[in-house]
Amino acid sequence: MESMVESSTSIAGESHETEPETVMESMEEDETRQPSTEEGETMPVLESSNRAEVPRSCFVVLRFVIIIASCSIQTGFTGGYTSPTQSAIIKDLNLTPKDFSSFGSLSNLGAMCGAIASCLIAKYIGRRSSLMIAAIPSIIGWVAISFAEDSTFLFMGRLLGGFGVGIISYTVPVYIAEIAPQNMRGTLGAVNQLSVTIGVMLAYLLGMFVPWKVLAALGIVPFIILIPGLCLIPESPRWLAKMGMTEAFESSLQALRGSDTDITLEVNDIMRTVASSASRQNAFTFADFKRRSYWFPSMIGIVLLVLQQLSGINGILFYSTKIFENAGISSSNVATFGLGVVQVLATGVATWLLDKAGRRLLLIVSSVGMTIGLLVVAVSFYKEVGGMGVLSLAGLVAVVIFFSLGLGPIPWIIMSEILPVNIKGPAGSAATFVNWLTSWGITFTANLLLNWSSGATFTIYTVVSAFTVVFALLWVPETKGRTLEEIQQSFS
Repeated sequence: MESMVESSTSIAGESHETEPETVMESMEEDETRQPSTEEGETMPVLESSNRAEVPRSCFVVLRFVIIIASCSIQTGFTGGYTSPTQSAIIKDLNLTPKDFSSFGSLSNLGAMCGAIASCLIAKYIGRRSSLMIAAIPSIIGWVAISFAEDSTFLFMGRLLGGFGVGIISYTVPVYIAEIAPQNMRGTLGAVNQLSVTIGVMLAYLLGMFVPWKVLAALGIVPFIILIPGLCLIPESPRWLAKMGMTEAFESSLQALRGSDTDITLEVNDIMRTVASSASRQNAFTFADFKRRSYWFPSMIGIVLLVLQQLSGINGILFYSTKIFENAGISSSNVATFGLGVVQVLATGVATWLLDKAGRRLLLIVSSVGMTIGLLVVAVSFYKEVGGMGVLSLAGLVAVVIFFSLGLGPIPWIIMSEILPVNIKGPAGSAATFVNWLTSWGITFTANLLLNWSSGATFTIYTVVSAFTVVFALLWVPETKGRTLEEIQQSFS
């Protein structure tokens, strides 16, 4: 439940102002975050001046990242909540499967609105304060669900919770990108995705032991712990620099790097980057999308994010308990929890692989593995004989593992690397919106499709994953080990 991104470039005769050092150092982007909807917002800015970070500085930043990434536990918990609670909610509130599908998908609609609103919120009041604001609708949403006696409070609570998730999904990756040193950005970015999977797993685990209303009330707990933690972390130094708060900017950066670290060069890097971003605010017009160097990378990024959702992963995670019940597995809640554990472990492995293997290779391997896993699940539903429940479980485990290794994080990484600086804002905003919209469509239809035909549902997902393999082979470039200038020049 997910991700969520400067270079100057000279493309086909067009030229943009920039700082060469900033360009060369910003090649490796945050592995899991969604792209920014604000120009230059998520650009790596903590540059080469600190490549030789002292160990103490690494631990200081890691501590702050763990605090901020704990917000994403809420994202995963919200997504995982529907799986163990479906039967009980339908029975207690006398809902139809369509009603419950609407309930599950409302978090995605709320997240779409929250992601759009978070751009302005994070821009004007800061990253840390944005997360404090996100806690308000999330807490109200969980309270509404826990006291729901009919669908009205249930739906309202889900929509409000989704709005908070939308703010979190935008702000957390931006904050991590803006505080992380260059040599730690990939690993620290993966902490965010790991937190999401932990949230899903917790929802699965607790859902086996407590009623759905109590589980909703437990959704408040992360914020009770988080809000005091947010008071302890510094505001993003880059946001402070953009707002002209020079003294606070330097104090924040010093706190992040340690009191004994010389931050002079890094301060200069950030100030030059901020000035350069401001000078390019009006450099892009939508007429520029006629150029291949703009429309082609945008197409690749957006299509990848759509295919990520059309693979059906959210339908699997949201309704895994029902899928296992349909497959004839008696301990469906236990199997669902096991699936959550596998996702956490696979994401941990991906954290290591993403810094070593190529993006394109991992994406192809991931899509091939998902295609095979989905095909196995589809066959298990068509062949209703003994042992098919175990076969479907094995197939779903394979799907989750391969998704976590590639199709989950990599589309966001590629998006951040291939978009020219002038269109990162509008193209990133469009990609984020389309991703949430597609996620809503999958979440809404998955339950209805499963009631219609589980085998046919997974056949559809299999076809989409197979197309993802073809798309990656034909159109997705390898970006690892290349400067942003080289990537941009390849598109022109």
